[in-house]
Amino acid sequence: MKKVKLDNPIKVDGVEIHELSLRAPKVRDLLISSKKEVEESEREVQLIANLAEIPAEAIQDLDLRDYVKIQNWLKDFLSVPTPLN
Repeated sequence: MKKVKLDNPIKVDGVEIHELSLRAPKVRDLLISSKKEVEESEREVQLIANLAEIPAEAIQDLDLRDYVKIQNWLKDFLSVPTPLN
């Protein structure tokens, strides 16, 4: 679980959120987001929303700096090579 402190809090269901907890992506998360007929950026927003277990609209309300922090974590996570043995 990755915790990301938000520089600019967002509101989810009327509650101010100062930190997002993101679980590690699973194959099913990638499959679900890739099936949608939307732009790549919208798929990424939906993927992050799934990992944070909040609505995609809340991710859309993130300050761009906070979004980029999450985006970098996701890219780093997905690019880490794992040994096959």
